[in-house]
Amino acid sequence: MNIKTIQKTLVALFTLAAFSAPAQHDHHQSVTTPSAGVEPQPLLAQALRIKEALNFLGAALPGNEAVQLEALRNKKPDTETVQTIQQLLDPHCLVTVSINPEARVKVARGNVDARLMQEGWATFLVKIVNEAGSTAPLRAESPNALFPMHPGSGDPKVRPNDVITEGESVNRFLEIQMYRNRPMLPNLSGLKLEYAIVQIWCKDAGQREADIGFNIGQGTQDIGFRNTIPILFTVAPSVKVNLHVLDDDGSPTMASFLITDGVERIISDSTGLKDVSAPLALAQLEYNREDLPNHLHGVYPLPSRRVAATDAYPDFYFQPQIYRADGEHVMLPPGTYNVTYTRGPEYVAQTTQLIVPTGVSSYDATFKLKRWIDLESLGYHSADHHVHGAGCSHYDSPEEGVPPGDMWRQALGEDLNVSAVLAWGPSWYHQKTFFTGKDDPLSTKKNIMRADVEVSGFPSSHAGHIVLLNLKEDDLSQHDEDRGMAKLDITGIAVGAVTRRCGRLRSFRLGTSACEADNSVAILRDAHYGWHRCE
Repeated sequence: MNIKTIQKTLVALFTLAAFSAPAQHDHHQSVTTPSAGVEPQPLLAQALRIKEALNFLGAALPGNEAVQLEALRNKKPDTETVQTIQQLLDPHCLVTVSINPEARVKVARGNVDARLMQEGWATFLVKIVNEAGSTAPLRAESPNALFPMHPGSGDPKVRPNDVITEGESVNRFLEIQMYRNRPMLPNLSGLKLEYAIVQIWCKDAGQREADIGFNIGQGTQDIGFRNTIPILFTVAPSVKVNLHVLDDDGSPTMASFLITDGVERIISDSTGLKDVSAPLALAQLEYNREDLPNHLHGVYPLPSRRVAATDAYPDFYFQPQIYRADGEHVMLPPGTYNVTYTRGPEYVAQTTQLIVPTGVSSYDATFKLKRWIDLESLGYHSADHHVHGAGCSHYDSPEEGVPPGDMWRQALGEDLNVSAVLAWGPSWYHQKTFFTGKDDPLSTKKNIMRADVEVSGFPSSHAGHIVLLNLKEDDLSQHDEDRGMAKLDITGIAVGAVTRRCGRLRSFRLGTSACEADNSVAILRDAHYGWHRCE
């Protein structure tokens, strides 16, 4: 081989290497590392806040990196400070978000491995190169984080455009949000370079690809969908926690469990709720109020991803608690949790710490309930005669409300001797299919559940907000063609039924105020809570 042939071969090899090298890391694109025009002092202050926030979220920087970052506090800020901060934080970035001078947003893959934990939160950094000096809030988005249900519309039948297929619901396995609580700030600072924290929760184990995007407001997405990138996540399985649930007398039973980790991840400022998804905002308003103690923050399983129709257990997304019977389970990531467990107002609400270990696939935990009184032994029976399986906070799709079996778990978990599940205007035509005029087949001698009717949400609601109990028939004799909905013939349907007028009561607040015995219903006062002695 002559010298010219060798030279051509070397040139070809070097050229091939130059074009091939990036392909080895094509899923980790190069990260922009600007230093010119970056003010070192505010960048350092922001990086130190990042460190504090990561500590709070249980995702602290490795010890040596945290020490190096803290050491910069005692040095004069300069261009070397900017480079050191990037060297320490860039390896933990899931993406780099670039905002050009026209405020267009572009996203590139960062260097950190895309690893998640089933039923748990993972914390990543986001590097932001802000050439526009924008001070808008940075928002994370993903089609895989859309609400997996269609909220209730109040219509008697689900509208075709509102139907969510099982495939659509199952593919919405993600929750994603920017962490904006203190010490972080709700908006971008306007600095040319800064970092943010994004949190991602995943419902499933295994490998899941998700489209992850960012924007600073409508119309800021870059041309060609460059503000969104597909990321293949590897999701480690959580731990199957087997629950042994014992009643006060040692017998197996169903109970209510509120499981929390004490970490408030949702923005605490109510004015910022528009920047989080509707389900997470609901969780903020209903469960994570500022007057709640810290140990009630961070609910598991994540409420906004609960789908009663398809999950292993029918947990409701608008409730913080879940219901589990002896021998059932809950999936939890390894960690420390506060568990409050009880079974209705006759029981003492007990709280204990649950430590789920690492390196195991399953773990057993035992919970023994404690009564403060047993009213049934005194001849008193608890009941709730105003419970809904549809409407209110229920969804229209993938199922029109929930079936009797789901409501049965709630009744057992609250120790209700009698529960009346009332069909009303919303999802009427589906819910009325559960009406039999008899006790539900799930009923036992100790616990009775019936399907009855509430006159609300119908064209005949002008007659008043009326509950009809112990019905033998719910067929309707009139029809309102304009609304496509039936009119209840009150005079005919109420024969043989006990009626009461309703006040403004919250549905699904399980309590006691009616009693069924010998096929008759005794109605007490206009309230959900109370006991009645059946003679």
